Amino acid sequence: MRTRIKFCGLTRPGDVRLAVELGVDALGFVFATASPRRLVPEQVESLRQAVPPLVDVVALFMDNPGSDVVAAIRVLRPSVLQFHGGEDDAFCRSFGLPFIKTVAMGQGAADAVLARKRYPSASAFLLDGHGPGQPGGRGESFDWNIIPPLGRPVFLAGGLAPGNVGQAIRAANPYAVDVSSGIESVPGTKDGEKMQQFVDEVRRADRNAQQ
Repeated sequence: MRTRIKFCGLTRPGDVRLAVELGVDALGFVFATASPRRLVPEQVESLRQAVPPLVDVVALFMDNPGSDVVAAIRVLRPSVLQFHGGEDDAFCRSFGLPFIKTVAMGQGAADAVLARKRYPSASAFLLDGHGPGQPGGRGESFDWNIIPPLGRPVFLAGGLAPGNVGQAIRAANPYAVDVSSGIESVPGTKDGEKMQQFVDEVRRADRNAQQ
């Protein structure tokens, strides 16, 4: 199976266009208030215009009020929502779009096991290396060998970069890999060479798995 790729924390239309040219499957845009990659309203329209059809647009939140989510949906028109905080299943599904629930893996696999029960409506789970209550996108990895069966597609995140994503895919066999800081020069500014290298390493891992 081909490993899907999601680039997250995009803030510049040029980075969006390059990601699309590289064949990335999904693009994440951050509305979490504590994130250095948080978008302001003036950025959203130009970013959305840079996304062509058949590429998933993901809007990311962390304990935002419902009004923030509604406003972001209106301007970004995402295909998927992603929740990083303590939002419950009813809140996450109340917006009528598929959603990904992020699980903090910084203290082991216990939260992932609970998430399967707490979020029956989730379309997928994203496993990140941060601790509970902390924002993701901080480049913190976790033990890729401790992922329990979750009954949903798994997005692997946390500390991924061109130098280790192949190893992560071999260890965890995820549905998708999600990268933010691992392809940046500074938070929110993607590095084109790192973006290319990341995609190349994912494709290499997939080819090797088929041999």
